[in-house]
Amino acid sequence: MITKGIILAGGTGSRMSPLTKAINKQLLPIYDKPLIFYPLSILMLAKIKDILIIVNKGQVEQYKKLIPNGDNLGIKITYKEQDKPRGLPDAFILGEKFINNKNVAMILGDNFFYGQNLSSILLKSAKIKEGAGILLHKVQNPELFGVAKMDKNKKIISIKEKPKKFISNDAITGLYFFDKNVVNYAKKLKPSKRGELEIIDLLMMYKNKNKLRANFIGRGGAWLDTGSIDDYYKTIAFVQAVENRQGLKIACIEEIALLNEWINKEKIKRSIKFYGKCQYSDYLKKLLYK
Repeated sequence: MITKGIILAGGTGSRMSPLTKAINKQLLPIYDKPLIFYPLSILMLAKIKDILIIVNKGQVEQYKKLIPNGDNLGIKITYKEQDKPRGLPDAFILGEKFINNKNVAMILGDNFFYGQNLSSILLKSAKIKEGAGILLHKVQNPELFGVAKMDKNKKIISIKEKPKKFISNDAITGLYFFDKNVVNYAKKLKPSKRGELEIIDLLMMYKNKNKLRANFIGRGGAWLDTGSIDDYYKTIAFVQAVENRQGLKIACIEEIALLNEWINKEKIKRSIKFYGKCQYSDYLKKLLYK
């Protein structure tokens, strides 16, 4: 069972400038809570309690104002600064000491996941002992994503980044599960033409050893990337519609911690005091009477 997770929250957020000139993209709001709550909630749903958040140089204090150390959630959160983007696999090199020769999950800080059976899919994926695991989601425009082609037995035949010719509409989402070998594999990678280490190249190392597996976000599930202005506002609209219809919160990290029995209701009260008078606190108050 994977117990360690990394949230990659660095990057310049250039596609969302000027919104991201003064603040890290993952601290921007997605309806009623900051974007960082959403990837954090995914790791928590996978029962991962030891989490490293990789942020841009000079931004740790911004995050600590919001999530100091995870104590209010019954988890451990640490931070690591990245001086410049070097590609997704660089997260494992930066986090080598944190990983400490253990299996690890990584989620991109701007990815959003939602689905009725998402928790069970995450728990299944996090049980990986050897090799690597990816989460796939069907898309209409596979040429914009890394994709995986499967055989009839759901075995991965090939993976390719932004294929010009159609091979599959199963996109590789920004959530990955790796065994303890990932650090050594990442160190062996060479930068691509754009000067960065590529996640597809890392996945290929596992695929070539027949150690890459996939799980699927099924029908009714959602995967959104908030990397552009349009996608950012689509995600806000999605969350607003679901929460207002159901009366439930997506990515309420305190609720997840409570359901996981990591915290008690006294810590919910502390969070209410910390957030102050707001819609999010009103929802937390309801948890006290369940």
